[in-house]
Amino acid sequence: MKRFYVITLVIGMLFPQITQATDGYFGVGYGAQNKGLAGAGAAWYKYSLMNGNPAGNVFLGKQYQVGVGFFNPNRQYTVTGNPSPQPAFGLMPGTVESDSKLFLMPSMGANWMLNEKSSLSATLFGNGGMNTKYPEATFHDSNSSTTGVDLGQMFLGVTYSRMLGEKHSIGITALGTFQYFEAKGLGMFGMMSSNPEKLTNNGHDQSYGFGIKLGYMGQLTDALSVGAMYQPKINMSSFDEYAGLFAEQGDFDIPANFTIGLAYQVNEKLAVLGDFKRINYSDVASIGNPMVLPMNPDGSMNPNFAPLGADSGSGFGWKDINVYKVGVEYDKGNSWILRGGFSHNDQPIPDSEIMFNILAPGVIENHITLGCSKAFGETGKAIHLAMVYALPATVSGMNPMDPAQTIDIEMNQFELEIAFTF
Repeated sequence: MKRFYVITLVIGMLFPQITQATDGYFGVGYGAQNKGLAGAGAAWYKYSLMNGNPAGNVFLGKQYQVGVGFFNPNRQYTVTGNPSPQPAFGLMPGTVESDSKLFLMPSMGANWMLNEKSSLSATLFGNGGMNTKYPEATFHDSNSSTTGVDLGQMFLGVTYSRMLGEKHSIGITALGTFQYFEAKGLGMFGMMSSNPEKLTNNGHDQSYGFGIKLGYMGQLTDALSVGAMYQPKINMSSFDEYAGLFAEQGDFDIPANFTIGLAYQVNEKLAVLGDFKRINYSDVASIGNPMVLPMNPDGSMNPNFAPLGADSGSGFGWKDINVYKVGVEYDKGNSWILRGGFSHNDQPIPDSEIMFNILAPGVIENHITLGCSKAFGETGKAIHLAMVYALPATVSGMNPMDPAQTIDIEMNQFELEIAFTF
């Protein structure tokens, strides 16, 4: 327990650097073992501790885990075409890359058996986020020399897991959620905001919330297992300092998502896993609302316009996405386990929403992952390694505020995570 508390303190000190963007802005996986499988594992109890299926923890026994990920996102946008005269809102032509290309993502967890049929666990992990820092005033904000956003999310989970007979289990996780946000360089959108003083350049603001996650896991045959988990939308307190940016006066909830999966033990050494995940971004107005401009292209007033920060105000226009994950695990012997995986998700960003998503270019669709584990010393002690490469992806669209211009947003990323169980 002393080690657990010390690790918690260290991770808390590192937390402000957490950020990532993979399945939209959710992580492709959680924990080094799960990331090595591209996040597949809703039916695979072995790696359920770090934000996996809460029903699997009861099969883990007593276990502690701590890990840290090194995350390298590469983001840029390109504007093609010269800006039109006013009243068009043109951007400076050219390609601009985002700074801040290396982040740390710590995580930790512990599982304790209450009796033979139930367990209690605690975990601390970064759920997701988004960061951009362009070294120029993209939107011509005279009060900021840089443009971008900084969103991070941290979850504290407490899980109760219980066996139902010998082959089935259920679990529930109580989630305490913290997130922070900052925006810079958006002053020129003040004319579209319900509260221009709460739009941009207000430093970091925080919000808090509480949610749950439910899980089921069952063994259908000696070789085939099934799993399912569901996390309802988490209602967060508002970002008061950005009430003039996010819809519903600064509201930025965490969208609902669910996963179903299968695990097939081909033989004693080889297992194949497959998951389907759904993330409902459109349920959160600040994420899903499309961008609506005050004026139509012909110069007439748009009757559907609602200012930024209003209930129907513009958001990032993200669509709900389906995510497909496949993972393979091979027990090589001599205490070595090898992993590989592939994940594909729908594109959350329509080309019509290109303007705001310069700030949040979560365009990644495909991930290739590799991982391994090496057990050593006493039973239960092991070191784990995972590598994730998110293939380059681009979304292109017309600048909605200057139809003479085209905007491309691009992203690729690399992640390396190391973890220990003991």
